[in-house]
Amino acid sequence: MTGVELILAALATGAAAGVSTAANSAVADAYAALKGRLSRLLARRGSDVGVLDAAAEVTPVRLGVALAVCGADADREVLATAQRLLDLAGADVAGRGDRVRVDTNFGAVGTFHAPVTVTHQAPGGGRPGPPAEPGTA
Repeated sequence: MTGVELILAALATGAAAGVSTAANSAVADAYAALKGRLSRLLARRGSDVGVLDAAAEVTPVRLGVALAVCGADADREVLATAQRLLDLAGADVAGRGDRVRVDTNFGAVGTFHAPVTVTHQAPGGGRPGPPAEPGTA
């Protein structure tokens, strides 16, 4: 995961936790600290601080470019704060190789690179059964 991806994931996690009633104060504090650090860094580099405003409906691409241009993706303090936020939130962020949960693979095999989403739907909306053995279907 690149620095920009880490920061974007942390911002999304913090914003989502902020609207959740389960958000604890440590997550909220880490989110506020991350946004504060990013605001100061963007302002120092003469970038548009408004890209951090959730109401601005800024695309992740535009925000990612602004973060890279101002050097946030290489700022150790910003990256540490972003990682701390994700850890506090217990986020299973796509692209993090150290957090994987597999209940069953229902026959999905091979090498997968994040982000990966596999959705199985059985006829009638129930849980799918395992696939047939190769050569028997």
